[in-house]
Amino acid sequence: MTDTEELELAPARGRSRTARRWRGLTGSLAAGLVALAVLVLGAGLLCAFLDVPGPGAAPMIAHPAAAVLALLAQRVADRKDGVLAGAAGLAVLLILAGALWTFWWA
Repeated sequence: MTDTEELELAPARGRSRTARRWRGLTGSLAAGLVALAVLVLGAGLLCAFLDVPGPGAAPMIAHPAAAVLALLAQRVADRKDGVLAGAAGLAVLLILAGALWTFWWA
């Protein structure tokens, strides 16, 4: 038999339940914005194909741009801790609110 040595594990870097929920919420919202961008692009292309009025160029450019920005902010939120992660999550909310307000609610 060989002798074995127990090694100590590094302490786990856990995140609080609130932080996990915040990241989950902002990640879901970013994914929803991606889905919305895909739908707007699909509707625009379908309308162009059928030669009927559609969403126009501005929404077809702005929705994917907002989705990319939200995904980049969410990536920061997922990879960082503390205030930076919270600010990145807030950026996701602001990007989403700006896109919805500009193209859907106003």
